[in-house]
Amino acid sequence: MNTPRLEIDLAKIGHNVREMIRLYGAKGVGIVGVTKGVLGEPLIADVFVRNGITTLADSRIANLKRMQAAGIKATWLLLRMPTPDQADSVVEHADISLNSELSTIRALSKVALRRGLRHKIIVMVELGDLREGIMPEEIDAIIGETLSLRGVILAGIGANLSCFGGVKPDEKNMAELSLLARAIEGRFSVPLEFVSIGCSTVYTWLKSVRKAGKINSARVGDSLLLGGRDLEEKGIPGLHYDAFTLVAEVIESKIKPSVPYGEIGIDAFGTVPTFADRGTIRRAILNLGRQDVLYTQLYPRVDIDILGASSDHLIVDAKKTDLKTGDEVQFDLDYGAMLQAMTSPYVTKVYLNTP
Repeated sequence: MNTPRLEIDLAKIGHNVREMIRLYGAKGVGIVGVTKGVLGEPLIADVFVRNGITTLADSRIANLKRMQAAGIKATWLLLRMPTPDQADSVVEHADISLNSELSTIRALSKVALRRGLRHKIIVMVELGDLREGIMPEEIDAIIGETLSLRGVILAGIGANLSCFGGVKPDEKNMAELSLLARAIEGRFSVPLEFVSIGCSTVYTWLKSVRKAGKINSARVGDSLLLGGRDLEEKGIPGLHYDAFTLVAEVIESKIKPSVPYGEIGIDAFGTVPTFADRGTIRRAILNLGRQDVLYTQLYPRVDIDILGASSDHLIVDAKKTDLKTGDEVQFDLDYGAMLQAMTSPYVTKVYLNTP
C-alpha cells in the first residue's frame, strides 16, 4: 500500500463523538464538531452527524461547501471570522458565523436582507488568549448595533482560548464569560442561544465543575479526532487516542556516525543545527518530511528516536530496532501533525471501518 499514508479509523472517531456528547452533556454543554483539521472531509463529517452532532464548524468556506455538496445535513458554523467581501459566500453557506468587527456584521446583514434571510452572529469576546475578540468593556456597542441590524440575529457570544496565547480555560475566565452573557441578556432583554467556548482544553476545567454556568456550547475537534492527546492529561479517559495512524516506509538503513562531519553552516531551513553524539548508530531514513507533517508531533510505535527531518526525509536512530529498506513504521500524531498530514497532497488517506 502507498506510503506515506494516514490511516483513519472512523469507528474510533464515532466512539469519541458519542462519549464526548455524554461527558459534556452531563455538564450542560453541547458539542459543535470542528472539521477544519480534516479539511471538511465528508466521511468524517458524516461520522460526526450520525453519532449525534448537529452543528458542524469549519474555518474555510470551501470546506463547508465540500461537506454540503456531499449531502451532509447539519447546521453550519463558520469559525474563522470572514472579511466583508466574503459576505455573499458566508450567508449562502453558513447559518452562523463568528464575528468581532461591525463592518463585517453590517456587510452580512446587507447581503442577508437582499437574499430575504437573517444570518446568525456569535460575537467574539477577548478573554486573554489574544486571538480574535473584542475587549469585554467594549461589548455593549457592538451588541447594540448588531441587534439594530435587520439582516442578522444575535445568536450569542463566544471566546477562544489555548489556540494562540496558550491561555487555559479556568475558573476566572470561564466565570467572566458567563457573567458577560448574563449581563447582555439582562441589559438588552435578549436570550442568547450560544455561549460558546472554542478549544478542546476546556475539558480540564469542565471536569472540575458540576455545571458550566451560562456556557452551553463547546467547539471541539482535537478531542473528537484524537481523544485529547494534546491535553496535559495526555488524553480524555474513555476516548481513543489512535484513530489516526501515520505510516511511512524505510528508504535507507545504514550504519553511520550520529554527528555530521565537515564544517557546519545553515541547513535548508535557515538554522544552524546541533547534534548529540550517540556514537555510531543505525541511521534510517523514512519517506516523510516537513512538507508532509509536523514531525515534532510524531510518536513512533516502535523504539526508535526521531533525529530530524528535511523537506522529504525523516531521519531516525533505529536503536535496537532492525529496520530494513521497505519496512513500514507507524506513528501516533498530535493535532498539529494530523492537520498537516491531512493537508499534504503527498500523504495518502485511507479510511478504515467505513459504514
